[in-house]
Amino acid sequence: MKNGLKYHGAVVPLVTPFTAQGGLDIPALNRLVDSQIAGGVAGIFVLGTTGEGVFVPRELRRELVRQTVSRVNKRTKVFAGLGDVRNADVAEANDYLHLGVDAVVAHPPIAEKLAPEQLLNWYQTLLGKLEGPLLLYNMPSTTGVSIPLDAVEKLLGHPKLAGLKDSENNPKRLEETMQRFGGKKDFAIFVGVGALMELGLKLGADGIVPSVGNLIPEVCQQLCLAAQKADWGVAESLSARMSAVAAVYQKGRTLNESLAALKAAVSCRGLCAPDVLPPLKSLPPVEVDKIRGQMEQLHLLNGKS
Repeated sequence: MKNGLKYHGAVVPLVTPFTAQGGLDIPALNRLVDSQIAGGVAGIFVLGTTGEGVFVPRELRRELVRQTVSRVNKRTKVFAGLGDVRNADVAEANDYLHLGVDAVVAHPPIAEKLAPEQLLNWYQTLLGKLEGPLLLYNMPSTTGVSIPLDAVEKLLGHPKLAGLKDSENNPKRLEETMQRFGGKKDFAIFVGVGALMELGLKLGADGIVPSVGNLIPEVCQQLCLAAQKADWGVAESLSARMSAVAAVYQKGRTLNESLAALKAAVSCRGLCAPDVLPPLKSLPPVEVDKIRGQMEQLHLLNGKS
């Protein structure tokens, strides 16, 4: 089921481009994918939190996956989020795998909430029905539950389990995760919290999933390469750049607000429109202008990183 190679590097959670009418903007998607390929990223992650995954209608989800796989054309890895999985329904997941994604990514269900002690059985059931690799996705700020590390340990060794994307803003959990699972064969650990990415790489994480990669993909991949070389001076500088750029859309905003602000920032680079899906709200023009001004100060326009 696995190829013996761990996933690694910067896997960017791509924003999902929409038209003003709520349809999928294919030309914009192509521009976004091409910008990531040009940035040298190790992978593209569609339908994650940054991609408004839980809000995207099913018919658009499949088309997004199909179009992304086609545009990437094996030039990098493609991962697809499953959104709010209900009753471990894996028909959609297997469809994505048949379309050509390298792995699917699943966080605990949101609508049908489970207690932490129920997640081991839930993931075992999901893995048993999948026809390809799965990455666990720990995102308690969205799901309301943290995947217990003891459950992760009991899942280790499953032939379809490819790794863990951990987006819990908890340094102690990250340290314990790396102590218990770092360096395991065929099990990749990705850090999904910007403030913890440099630390995670120092502790031996295989990669990062940075939303800021939508704006500066090459910087994110360079951070991973610097970590591979243990060039921590360079890594610190790159991490600082990522933090400064991320603050443009994150500082002073809730998660949902930051998603709309990131889409606005990406639109300032001419890659897609600023439109988001309900319940998210697009930023008013005056706020977009403020973001454009901040991006100019950070030299983020005119193709610069």
